[in-house]
Amino acid sequence: MNRLYKNSCVLCGIFLLAHMAGAQDVKQLEELQIRDAKTDVNGLRRLSDVENMGIYAGKKNEVVVPDNLNANLATNNARQIYSRVPGVNIIENDSYGVQLGIATRGLNPNRTTEFNSRQNGYDISADPIGYPESYYTPPAEAIDRIEIVRGAASLQYGTQFGGLLNFQFKKGNPDKKFELDSRQTIGTYGVFNSFNAVGGQVGKVNYYAFYQHKQADGWRSNTNLNLNAGYGALTWQLTPKLKAGAELTFMDYLMKQPGGLTDAQFEADPQASYRNGNWFKAQWTIPAAYLDYALSEATRLNVRAYGLIAGRGSVGNIINPLRDKTDTTARRQLSYDHYRNWGGEIRLLHRYRVAGKVSSMLAGARYFQGHTRKKQGTGFTGKDAEFHFPDPGKVDEFDYLFPSHNAALFIENVLWLSGKWTVTPGFRMEYINTNARGYSIEEKTGANVPGRQSKTRAFPLFGIGVNYALTQKAELYFNISQNYSPVNFSDIQVRTPNFQVDPDLKDVTGFNADLGFRGHHKDWLHFDLSAYYLDYNNRIGIIRKASDDGLEVIRYRTNVGRSRSRGVEAYGEINFFRLFALHKETGDLSLFASIAYTDAQYTKAINPLLTTLIVGRQVEFAPKLITRAGITYRRGRFGTTVQTAYTSMQYSDAYNSPHTADGLVGEVPAYQLFDWTANYRLSKFSISMSVNNLLNKHYFTRRALGFPGPGIIPSDGRTGYLSIGFRI
Repeated sequence: MNRLYKNSCVLCGIFLLAHMAGAQDVKQLEELQIRDAKTDVNGLRRLSDVENMGIYAGKKNEVVVPDNLNANLATNNARQIYSRVPGVNIIENDSYGVQLGIATRGLNPNRTTEFNSRQNGYDISADPIGYPESYYTPPAEAIDRIEIVRGAASLQYGTQFGGLLNFQFKKGNPDKKFELDSRQTIGTYGVFNSFNAVGGQVGKVNYYAFYQHKQADGWRSNTNLNLNAGYGALTWQLTPKLKAGAELTFMDYLMKQPGGLTDAQFEADPQASYRNGNWFKAQWTIPAAYLDYALSEATRLNVRAYGLIAGRGSVGNIINPLRDKTDTTARRQLSYDHYRNWGGEIRLLHRYRVAGKVSSMLAGARYFQGHTRKKQGTGFTGKDAEFHFPDPGKVDEFDYLFPSHNAALFIENVLWLSGKWTVTPGFRMEYINTNARGYSIEEKTGANVPGRQSKTRAFPLFGIGVNYALTQKAELYFNISQNYSPVNFSDIQVRTPNFQVDPDLKDVTGFNADLGFRGHHKDWLHFDLSAYYLDYNNRIGIIRKASDDGLEVIRYRTNVGRSRSRGVEAYGEINFFRLFALHKETGDLSLFASIAYTDAQYTKAINPLLTTLIVGRQVEFAPKLITRAGITYRRGRFGTTVQTAYTSMQYSDAYNSPHTADGLVGEVPAYQLFDWTANYRLSKFSISMSVNNLLNKHYFTRRALGFPGPGIIPSDGRTGYLSIGFRI
């Protein structure tokens, strides 16, 4: 540790000397925020070396532009929206895009916990330090772009292994005082989505706001959704140098969930449901404010603050299997969380000259304070959406507070060594304090067991990136950055039947490394080919052990061991009509493919007794092959895309167990799907049609140990949608 601190001091000294050396050479520089001159191709582009108060030189990244995709935006269809991002593994928590579940490189996709999830640059998950699950997903129809930076984002944004996932909302049309954008969507199984947005520019004030209502009956029985969401933003250019903004987001939804199935039940009828009283709800309110100040032509300051007032609840029968295939009289377990968080971040971006080359330095600080309260116990019987405890003062499983504190300092610097070489060293100093206090009820004796924990850690993270420009349109890039993942609150305290948690869980440490080649040729070829290596130590997983009395098998969450993921990620898109200079007469015909091969294995077991059971096994949630490909035709106002998506077999536990009779663990079989979308746009009106799962395949992406299962959570069969929109 001392060596790391000394290295951090040396690194900071290098930054300071570089700044001092170039301070006298700084002249009047042009725009500080450089945007990549390359336009997106069918909804995908790259981040520039320096863009939006961030440094991305040497980092693997993608920018998805939803409006330029032929995709079903009304349901946030992740399979289509992230189709050009190689290696995105998807857990389909629901069919409407309410809860996004994605990951890459063998990480757990559940509610996108491995990404640092942000909206307009600030956190939107329940607690990014202690409980980074995302119950709120911004509607795709309101999104201007989705920025994805792999694990190398750990130094600037947060320590997560997955990297950054930032949803950037649209702004008001600067050329109009008022503009209305409305899209109405209907679909099979009772889907109705109404999205309505207004925006514009009045003097020095830009505004944008939307309201969304979504409802559905669902492909399976005992399914229902009712969602309302809204957002409002004002940006005021106070002076030529100073800009201020304020934003408010809200979301409220209630879902009836059909529960899980055993393998036998899934094979017999994947649309069946034997639970008619399982419900889930979430309420999200996010206020935010920011200031942008141009200190000079070369220096810009950004300050932002945000908060979260939110809650999520689930109630239902999680016994599996149900003896009489009905849950009308059985005990329902109620779990409810309250979140009260706030945080702030300051960033300083400065450009300076060294040896005649303009370099960029980004320095910043972050502070976050979270307050989570989790309660779980017996809920009311019946089948209504009742999210109150019979005795609120004393629940019969547990009642805990989880306060958390996080502070960080970070610095990165792009140094141009020549006209072709850049090097980007970076450093982050992280402080994390997590606490737990409350009580739990001993399951067999009914005794009240008080609990109190506190854990503080401070550590540095390092990284470096290198770019080499082969031509103006092609480059080699390399990055290696350290990552860190603290133990989640859900790992510390959870209770479901025959499930326990190790009280001595350890944080996860490791790193990401990327080596790649990316670029484009004229306007007909775009590509990104890279290899990666991910080291993941103290991986948390589930093993099986005997209960204390030896009569039952307990599924036990603990630090299983060390794993490594290595693989190849490739994306390419070719426009045939532009290649042969036919596009002016015939339109555009393009073929894209994104392919990811992942070899993720356990290399070490923490418990020597598990060595023969897990070492060499495939990591759970790590399909070896994920491919997506599609063909798009555009001419004038018409566009259509046919897409295929294949995900190979993956496992749900570290043992690579074959499926069990209760459906809780086992393999998730490989599946291949086809989707089709077409749209036609007039000057003010548009119409879009889409069919998901065109061939009506029966498949699933998840086996749930508890809610919303337990057991297999089937995905939807064939579904169709029609959207009509207008803009005035």
